[in-house]
Amino acid sequence: MHFDLKYKDSQSKARAGELHTEHGVIETPIFMPVGTAGSVKGVHQHELSEDIEAQIILGNTYHLFLRPGLDVIEPAGGLHQFINWKKPILTDSGGYQVYSLSGARKITEEGVRFQSHIDGSYHFFTPERAIDIQRSIGADIIMAFDECTPYPCDYRYAKNSMHMTHRWLKRCFNQMDRTEPRYGHTQALFPIVQGSVYDDLRKESADTIAFHDAIGNAIGGLSVGEPSEELYAMTDTVCSILPEDKPRYLMGVGTPANILECIAMGVDMFDCVMPSRNARHGMLFTSEGIINIKNKKWEKDFSPLDPNGTSYVDTTYSKAYLRHLIRAKENLAIQIATIHNLSFYLWLVKEARKHILAGTFATWKNQMIPKLNNRL
Repeated sequence: MHFDLKYKDSQSKARAGELHTEHGVIETPIFMPVGTAGSVKGVHQHELSEDIEAQIILGNTYHLFLRPGLDVIEPAGGLHQFINWKKPILTDSGGYQVYSLSGARKITEEGVRFQSHIDGSYHFFTPERAIDIQRSIGADIIMAFDECTPYPCDYRYAKNSMHMTHRWLKRCFNQMDRTEPRYGHTQALFPIVQGSVYDDLRKESADTIAFHDAIGNAIGGLSVGEPSEELYAMTDTVCSILPEDKPRYLMGVGTPANILECIAMGVDMFDCVMPSRNARHGMLFTSEGIINIKNKKWEKDFSPLDPNGTSYVDTTYSKAYLRHLIRAKENLAIQIATIHNLSFYLWLVKEARKHILAGTFATWKNQMIPKLNNRL
């Protein structure tokens, strides 16, 4: 696996690149739809690949470990075979999900003991176990096991947590060296920068992560409730330290405007549940702004869902029809809205890439941001 940096924007820190994996080439900047339990909710793999044009999707170690379990995924031939997905997959280590179980987990130097949200059973994740599980799942890109600190978080806790994450990282790399991929394709381990919203901690963590010279690097512990200003400040700080010739993955971010601002700071890869989760509540993202399809103003609007949209759903269905489906709690509503939102997110990063390559990214971004934040 390797990354080719193809072009750097002269007016910002935005970049266009290619991440080469054995399941295909990922053109960056890229957005990765979240398929937590081996499924992007409400979307067939065919639609993900052919209509939404996702180039890589996410799976989650914590959820897949609990259900269906490695005793199902391994004999299937790994997650690619199990879900019939031909393109690259990235798995989160499970650290964030364990963090979100704050009342049902205990963190020690050795690892994390947690209680399943499904049946209450107890499990113990160590850095070594997280790597072993991700070897069994078989994703192309696997994440280091880290502790995601909450927001707000006091300085001492953030510092101690960061240092533990760094110690865990060494154990992750050691376990990678001791084990082999199970399904014949290369797996790359991405370490994760932590440090909460403290500039000096983020710099120290970014230096430590850069030292490991991994194929790619991630920025974690953001998009957990901090103001956008903090998100941007920390992202900018870290991107100025992480090596230029490696892809940078900002975990869990964000709104369309967040994504464009962070591309301008040098981020290459993004994931977020927002396009799919918000779709289920009737929120649609478009190039002209945000639509709450539940609002009465769309009741008799028979115009296409999004005349500028790239998915078949955008011109097949009307705003009035989708509003009706959402209000009637029809499953089809979730499917249409999710396909629309994910298609829009993929369109947005493709447009960003196109403008980076053309040298017009900064101007285009400044025109787009106000529109993206507009409530229609």
